[in-house]
Amino acid sequence: MVKLATAREIRTYGPRLGRSRAEYINAGLYLFATVVLIGGFTATGFSWEPRSGLVLILLALVLITAVNIHDLVAHLAGIDYRLRLMEYDLQLGLVEFAVPLVQIAGSIVFFLGIFFVFHQAEKKRGYSGREHHALNLLIAGPLLWVIGSIHNSCQIYQRADSHVQILQQCVNIPFLVGSLLFLVSAVLNSLDQSGSSHSGLKLLGERWVWLGISGAICLFVGGLMNVVKVFNFVQITGLRLEKLRGGAQDRLLEGREGYLPLVAEEERIRKMEADEASSRPKPRAHLTSKAGAGATETVVVSSPTPYKDVLVGQS
Repeated sequence: MVKLATAREIRTYGPRLGRSRAEYINAGLYLFATVVLIGGFTATGFSWEPRSGLVLILLALVLITAVNIHDLVAHLAGIDYRLRLMEYDLQLGLVEFAVPLVQIAGSIVFFLGIFFVFHQAEKKRGYSGREHHALNLLIAGPLLWVIGSIHNSCQIYQRADSHVQILQQCVNIPFLVGSLLFLVSAVLNSLDQSGSSHSGLKLLGERWVWLGISGAICLFVGGLMNVVKVFNFVQITGLRLEKLRGGAQDRLLEGREGYLPLVAEEERIRKMEADEASSRPKPRAHLTSKAGAGATETVVVSSPTPYKDVLVGQS
């Protein structure tokens, strides 16, 4: 995966119109980047000028990095940059914050590997002994993408409905498959080049090109489904998205509005009153005797129960 796909209500930053426009631009930019990536791999393998294909791949990686940076900033802005909330909701730190960083790092490493090959092809330099570093970079970049994809697929759903979860998986699965194809192509290409003295464009074999095209197509499918997901989230109301867990949502609202939400406040007051009621001693009964004509009547008089305790007992 090279783009974070989340369904959180915390992803609400800025005015509604500006936020919707930013989400559409973000999704469209990523889809355009996948098209450029497909063209780059195709030009690298079948064009009369393979270096133009490397330029397209570099451009696509820059766009993908920008999209991931937007995702990271959007998630942080959604929680008002309050990083302390991560201790109340582990998914906030392990997914919303960590995964974009891993994706950005993978894109940068992949970019450096392609740029090294392009630089050698441009300067027409021979074998220098540093080619294995470029091959390792081409492996490390997709490896980080795979780690981020697996990590992001482990999201926890408690309140999101089935429609949201289906849309999420339609985005996650193509990204995971595409990242795996990039990783396999880089590993096989490194094995093909082991022991050789190739440099420049000769470092990229046919299997790297074909598997790269297949991986880019998977990313295109995931990007297309991401556009559908964004359209549903922005245009269709009534979708139940995930909320922050472990009290993080309450603390976020308390920081924004200066007080706890109504439901949380009522639950807190009710719990306090129940604790007070359980700590009070129980009312004692008093016996009084009334003497009548040759008979004695015993009346049990109990202490009055406060109205508040009655309400707590009924709840």
